[in-house]
Amino acid sequence: MRQARVRAYRSGLFAETLAALLLRLKGHRVVARRYKTPVGEIDLVALKGKRLAFIEVKRRKTAEDAAWTVPAKQRRRIVRAAQYWLAGHPDFAGHDIAFDVVLAAPWRWPQYIANAFPV
Repeated sequence: MRQARVRAYRSGLFAETLAALLLRLKGHRVVARRYKTPVGEIDLVALKGKRLAFIEVKRRKTAEDAAWTVPAKQRRRIVRAAQYWLAGHPDFAGHDIAFDVVLAAPWRWPQYIANAFPV
């Protein structure tokens, strides 16, 4: 693997770890990390009360750049992956479902956006 790709992978892992920490501080319980499905990957799945959130973590040089990196095609992929996850975890069937985004930038605390896109 090329060194730049390894660096990007590691910084992405670090951003997901920071996002999980942020969610825990906000009272969420992370029930899955980096969940891979045949239709895509879910970065984080977090539960707070009856609200189950599927969370996409985006890390870029600035939070503004990260905010523009969840296009419609990727949102559809995340929704399909969430449906796949729910099919495999029937215990969560009665929960309210949400799709959130965490924007991460170097030397900044991650920015949490609840209900970032509707289903």
